[in-house]
Amino acid sequence: MDTQQTATPKLFIGIDIHKRSWKVHCATDISGGKTFSMSPNPVELKNYVDRHYKGYEVSTAYEAGCCGYSAHRDFERYGWRSLVVNPADIHRKGKEKYTKTDRIDAQLIARELKDGRLESINVPDTKREQLRSLFRRRNDLVKDMRQIKSYIKMQLLYYGVAIPEEFDNDHWSHKFRHWLDALVFEYDPGNEVLRSRMRSFRFIDQEFRDVSTLLRKYTKAYYKNDYMLLRSIPGIGGIVASGILSELGDLRRFSSVKHLAGYVGLCPGIYQSGDTIRHTGISMRAHRLPRSYFIEASWQAIRTDPVMQAYYRKHQGKNVKSVIVKVARKLLSRTLAVIKSETPYVIGVEQ
Repeated sequence: MDTQQTATPKLFIGIDIHKRSWKVHCATDISGGKTFSMSPNPVELKNYVDRHYKGYEVSTAYEAGCCGYSAHRDFERYGWRSLVVNPADIHRKGKEKYTKTDRIDAQLIARELKDGRLESINVPDTKREQLRSLFRRRNDLVKDMRQIKSYIKMQLLYYGVAIPEEFDNDHWSHKFRHWLDALVFEYDPGNEVLRSRMRSFRFIDQEFRDVSTLLRKYTKAYYKNDYMLLRSIPGIGGIVASGILSELGDLRRFSSVKHLAGYVGLCPGIYQSGDTIRHTGISMRAHRLPRSYFIEASWQAIRTDPVMQAYYRKHQGKNVKSVIVKVARKLLSRTLAVIKSETPYVIGVEQ
């Protein structure tokens, strides 16, 4: 008796991506498939699929990481369904939690993809992705600035040089910089070390200023409407607005404040076992960079907006860190409201 194909066969590809090689596991809807290594080339994988699985409906998945989204975009151009997943979302059973190889990782991804348990993270378009790189470059410079300042203060402490009280703070004024330039140690090598560190400091400081200016410029050029809406909210300046738009993408994709708070990491953690209920603070799973900026912006918001200040005072007396997280959650709520309604925020009006 002749048999006819009544449904399109499906192919599920799990890939463990690395710089020099990919470990690939191919499974079909009716078989476990096979695992193999290949060079990190999407074209080579497409040729393999065309040779061995012609006519199949193809789905691929790999973990988000240092290799970015270029492979994902290539797979989508081939007409395949492609997912980039959070590594924490890949379920491991029993001993799988204690054994990890590239082969096992590829097989687990393929299995979870086949069973329909994987969800893709939000993949930004290339414009937003590269703006995000500029935002992260600024944060790298912030870390470099802290480090070089620490090195300079460490040298002064090591040689017993006391910093004048008027300069002993985090803000390095021009007067303090001139004071450092004029500082002379007993021997030239000590002077040369300080001069070298001051040159590094000035280079990083100028880079930091230039990158910050470019970040505001490009965010305003690419996302002017949303940028200006965010700037209307007390506490959110140009850098924070740029960070929100580059790291979180289009906020309209979030269905509710709860959804957005879960993504950023400004939602409470809870642990229950029987009659025991324990609150564990804010969620450990978070988009840590935007979360830190929202918390930082909250301190400015309570100084400039009477509504936010009243909300802060309402909870005064409790743990300060807990209170500022509550304020950050409220700031997050009004951020989403302003973007979705496309209405600028009015200071002093509860929203």
